Amino acid sequence: MLKAIVFDFDGTILDTETPWYYALREAYQEYGEELPLELYSQCVGTNNHTFNPYEYLMTEKGLPIDKDEFRGKVQAYYAGLMSKQTVREGVLELLSQAREAGLRIGLASSSSRIWIDKHLDELGLKEHFEAIKTSDDVTNVKPDPELYRKALEELGVAPEEAVAVEDSPNGARAAAAAGMTCIVVPNELTGLLSFDPGDAYIRAASLTHIDFDALVKGKR
Repeated sequence: MLKAIVFDFDGTILDTETPWYYALREAYQEYGEELPLELYSQCVGTNNHTFNPYEYLMTEKGLPIDKDEFRGKVQAYYAGLMSKQTVREGVLELLSQAREAGLRIGLASSSSRIWIDKHLDELGLKEHFEAIKTSDDVTNVKPDPELYRKALEELGVAPEEAVAVEDSPNGARAAAAAGMTCIVVPNELTGLLSFDPGDAYIRAASLTHIDFDALVKGKR
């Protein structure tokens, strides 16, 4: 029987990931460079340690770029794109269903606590989450399972009693490594990426397509 549900944030609750990619790609093009999705995907759902899109043009391409000017361009493009974003389809409904069913609700994000608090406050969603774990709470972010393990520990449930909700391959890998079933709901960007095959994934185009009653009973 399902006892808890743990959400990712970026790309899952709010699609911040597609705008980031488009903003960075636009900034790259101003310097005559392309940003292939295959390259950028290395930092989707995790941190910038494997691939840092802000440093790449300087460290790998050797371009004489002013860091602050480049970051400013990206932020300006990003702000314009994010002004059109709203909570993803089905998120509010699933949160409501989970609360009514008495499920524990958590959040596990590779982003910082400042970033998560800012957006949850703006969206009016913070009250839904009993446990919030971010990059500030762990040594390793996704695809490492540490974020999910800490969220489950605080919620007081076992991995097999919880479901993760993710949008990216790195996030889905983290949930699977934590021993959880994972609902994968890709966004515009992550829908173009390859996910690992496995029985632990339930893939849906939208959370509105999830049969909540069946999910609670452990059926797919």
